Amino acid sequence: MAGESSFDIVSKVDRQEVDNALNMAAKEVRTRFDFKGTDASIRASGDAIEMEANGEERVKAVLDVFQTMLVRRKVDLKSLDTGEPRLSGKIWKLTVTLRQGISRENAQKISKLIRDEGPKGVRTQVQGDDLRVFSKKRDDLQVVQKLVRDADYEFAVQFDNYR
Repeated sequence: MAGESSFDIVSKVDRQEVDNALNMAAKEVRTRFDFKGTDASIRASGDAIEMEANGEERVKAVLDVFQTMLVRRKVDLKSLDTGEPRLSGKIWKLTVTLRQGISRENAQKISKLIRDEGPKGVRTQVQGDDLRVFSKKRDDLQVVQKLVRDADYEFAVQFDNYR
């Protein structure tokens, strides 16, 4: 198998970029005129990001600011799992969690796509939260990357460990 090339299909988020976007969004929420007097805030709480404001529309606006900052930092919005705004006392809250890893079902969807539409001789193997793709030809691996990129799944997809 020394002649085989491979790469991994992963779904990971650069935590540093998310933290930078969070800090930028928090600064904008504190300084923007339309957020004055709305008790709007955004902060990290473990793997979740908590947003608060005194109105449902304001908390959605905080989410919009955060998503804008993520796009500026080139973080795919498909990696966010956004909850519904909920009322807690007088404050509206919204929780966003980060999705990491490819589930087994999604890995099987990608494998089926590669088997059905990809070049012959390309193999896949599920490895935890990743999917490894093997082939003797590097050109076939590039065709597979384009095929997966064009499939537009509901989760973020990156390619890693190209060898």
